[in-house]
Amino acid sequence: MALETDYVVIGSGVAGLRAAIGLARSGAAVSVLTKDRANESNTEYAQGGVAVVLSDDDNAELHEDDTLVAGAGLCDSRAVEVLVNEGTGYIKELIDWGTEFDREGGKLVFTREAAHSRRRILHAHGDSTGAEFVRSLTARAAVERSINLTPFANTESLIVRDGRCVGVRFLDPILRAPREIFARGVILCTGGAGQLFQHTTNPSVATGDGMAMAYFAGADLADMEFVQFHPTALDLAGAPRFLLSEAMRGEGGKLRNKYGERFMSLYDERLELAPRDIVSRSIVAEMRRTGTRNVFLDMTELDGEFLKGRFPKIYETCMHFGLDISRDALPVSPASHYCMGGIRTDLWGRTTVPGLYAAGEVTCTGVHGANRLASNSLLEGLVFGARSADAALSDESAAPAATSASTADRRGKSAGSISVAVKKRVKRVMWERVGILRDRSSLERAIAEFDQILTGRLDQASRNFVTLGRLVAAGAIWREESRGGHFRLDFPDQHEEFRVHSIQRLDTPIASASQIAF
Repeated sequence: MALETDYVVIGSGVAGLRAAIGLARSGAAVSVLTKDRANESNTEYAQGGVAVVLSDDDNAELHEDDTLVAGAGLCDSRAVEVLVNEGTGYIKELIDWGTEFDREGGKLVFTREAAHSRRRILHAHGDSTGAEFVRSLTARAAVERSINLTPFANTESLIVRDGRCVGVRFLDPILRAPREIFARGVILCTGGAGQLFQHTTNPSVATGDGMAMAYFAGADLADMEFVQFHPTALDLAGAPRFLLSEAMRGEGGKLRNKYGERFMSLYDERLELAPRDIVSRSIVAEMRRTGTRNVFLDMTELDGEFLKGRFPKIYETCMHFGLDISRDALPVSPASHYCMGGIRTDLWGRTTVPGLYAAGEVTCTGVHGANRLASNSLLEGLVFGARSADAALSDESAAPAATSASTADRRGKSAGSISVAVKKRVKRVMWERVGILRDRSSLERAIAEFDQILTGRLDQASRNFVTLGRLVAAGAIWREESRGGHFRLDFPDQHEEFRVHSIQRLDTPIASASQIAF
């Protein structure tokens, strides 16, 4: 039997929780579906903090300028203005809800990260800002009795009737069988797709499900070629690719090669505080120059007690693997971290499919352009999570009656998880052919391999995963230039004709748009 509710939110990170709270405050019944435990999301793993204009020496124009510069000419200025100006109010709201940002003498502590012109980064418990966001938002959501949160409910596809999204098809965690839920509106907050790559800082749930589901439902995707590779992931045999926060370089950490030499001066005058895309490519260049598989992040010039207090989770994790961040140089190399591209939305989270909304990393609002400014992601989730809820509430639509399962989009046999063999193959191809440094030959080979996989009999989750990899590769081969997180060895320069967004939709050649919002 099909279920009915007012609204469905898919995902329980910062965007999903804020959207659910916004919907529930109107009295609406909200079903939140998440494919793992409720607090397992990219938000939970966000270490560095949240960028916000609250310090005395900062202002919205400076934050906006920093974001636009990092975005390499591809930010939508209207989206950036919304983010920066509304973000301050939403952070103050979080503080009112009990979020515990770090303070000294009762005053908020701000730090600096790469490509920021001011110390505007708030952090919580040193390096556990994302976890604190999830804690406080979960506590606030619990106050709203109309929110029903269902963990371990893997969403498989969106239900579209007469061009409108009217619900979702998911695997019921109790019945262990497919089930449908119908609603006035669906908000996708499923996060990014870092797991497409062999080396990633993202948790196992970050497989891009929402992007693929929206694509098969007919929604536009934008800028899929832009993937941010974090420069400093721990690179140690037997250890996970644990993220070593941008804030470590912001506090004075230095990058050194195998000879102990600082090398960033060879690549950028901003040294370790250059934008992430530049630092990542610089590290790759230095590894090639010196014939090594990693470089080193050196924090040893900083006080040990300060490091323990400022980066407690990082300190503890590194100690577990035999490294003392106050004494040892930390082996690091880049890993996939964040998707600038995603579901194309307007400034209120509306997608190109009526009834379907989206917020957070799953989207492409134009905020990040070709390269996300450090610590803007949590702010984006808050601002656009709230905005998507407001839009869903304001758009007039009647709750649909439950219909037969034949209305659901079906592309492959039902399954709850990606085939292990398919996942391993896609991750290898993406890392080797669609990684930090790209060229036409490698991208064509990647697309050919994905097409070959797609000819086989795949379950829906596996088809989603392969299709998403193909979309990233297709965007990368279309963009014959280098900009932000996308670097082509055969087209190493920026070109004005490509100062546009790539738009991909089902069964349609890639198009371009000068702005994201529509």
